[in-house]
Amino acid sequence: MEREDRITPSRGDCVYTSCYCEENVWKLCEFFRSERTAPLQELFVVFISNENRKVKTLKKVPLWKQRSGCGEQPVIWDYHVVLLQVRRHSSALVYDLDTELSFPCSLKVYAAQALRSDRTIQPAYHRMLRVISADCFMLNFASDRSHMKKSDGSWGMPPPLYPPIQTTGPRVSDEPRRLHKYETCCWLGGGLQSGSVPAATHVGVFISTSFIIDV
Repeated sequence: MEREDRITPSRGDCVYTSCYCEENVWKLCEFFRSERTAPLQELFVVFISNENRKVKTLKKVPLWKQRSGCGEQPVIWDYHVVLLQVRRHSSALVYDLDTELSFPCSLKVYAAQALRSDRTIQPAYHRMLRVISADCFMLNFASDRSHMKKSDGSWGMPPPLYPPIQTTGPRVSDEPRRLHKYETCCWLGGGLQSGSVPAATHVGVFISTSFIIDV
C-alpha cells in the first residue's frame, strides 16, 4: 500500500501490546475516530473464538501467518481480535497487528492464508466469530485485564502502559470485565470470504460464500 493511500500509521507506529489484541484493535478504532481517515461505519471488530474459550486452560483457535508462529504451523490462541474494513467501492481489508501478512491485508488473502477453512481442521478447533460495529465497540468495550493474570496475581504477559480501557456507555455491574461478553460468538463455517456487511451490524455469522447477518 502506497504511503499516500495509508489511512493508519505503519505497523511499527501503531499502539501495540503483545497478547492484548482487543486493546490493540480499540486503539486502532480510536485512531480512525480521532484522525477521521476512514468512516467508522466501514469498520467492524471481529472476535475469533470458540466454545472452548469458556475453559481457560483450553486454547483451540488456530491462526496461521502469525508473527509468533513457527513456519507453516498455526498459532493456537484462546481468542483473537482483528479489525475489518468494508469499503463501498474497494475490496475489504483486515487489520491484524499480529500477522506476518501485510498491514492492512486484503480480506481474500487473510481468509485464505491466516484463517483458512474449518473443513481441513478437527471439529474441536473450528472457529466462531462475533462481529461488532466499531462505534458500538468503542462505546461499550471495557476490560480490567484480569483475564491476563495468573492465579497468584502476577501478569501472564505485561499489560499496556496506558490505563485500562473503560466504557463510555451505560454503566453495568460487570463493567470492568465487559470483555467477556464479546467472547460469546457466532458460528464460523467453511472459512471467511469476501462479502458486504451493513453498517448497523453488531453480530454476524460468516460462512464460506457470504456474510449472513443476525442483528
